[in-house]
Amino acid sequence: MNGPKASRGRDGLVLVGARGSGKTTVGLILARRLGARSFDLDREIEAQSGQTIAEIFAEAGEEGFRDQEECVLRKVSHEFPGSIIATGGGAVLRPINRQRIREHGRVVWLQARPDELARRIAADGTSASSRPALTSAGVLQEIETVLAQRAALYAEVADDTVDSTESSAGEVASAILARWSL
Repeated sequence: MNGPKASRGRDGLVLVGARGSGKTTVGLILARRLGARSFDLDREIEAQSGQTIAEIFAEAGEEGFRDQEECVLRKVSHEFPGSIIATGGGAVLRPINRQRIREHGRVVWLQARPDELARRIAADGTSASSRPALTSAGVLQEIETVLAQRAALYAEVADDTVDSTESSAGEVASAILARWSL
């Protein structure tokens, strides 16, 4: 884990990182430990649209999905200050989302080795069917490509990083709590 940046005086917590890094599970654990609300942006998008992420991509394309993601992030961050938000892996692609992420609270980038991310995605039966491929490459190559494209954006918003490669979600949550007075 890298050292935390100075707090920006915010109350919430946002988890960013690649698919499979543990954002949703860690967010739920942190919310339970802190007595806070937790939101998984992808699940919120599905709930509000009545469609799966894959269906949104098929019907509206990535741009249409990103529009919905932007709206849901705006709503959740505005209506639930102090909440814990687990973003989708691509939420950082839009500058307005990066601004909202930083404004909502402390930001932790959950990292893991690409081979571990691929293993976790393969082990999660719903992930492959509910999330569209972002490249035509195989899973590991796609992960490496997407990480290379997004790493600078994750770093831009992150106050801290935690490597989740060899840690349980509970251990990652404990590491985050140990670093911050949440």
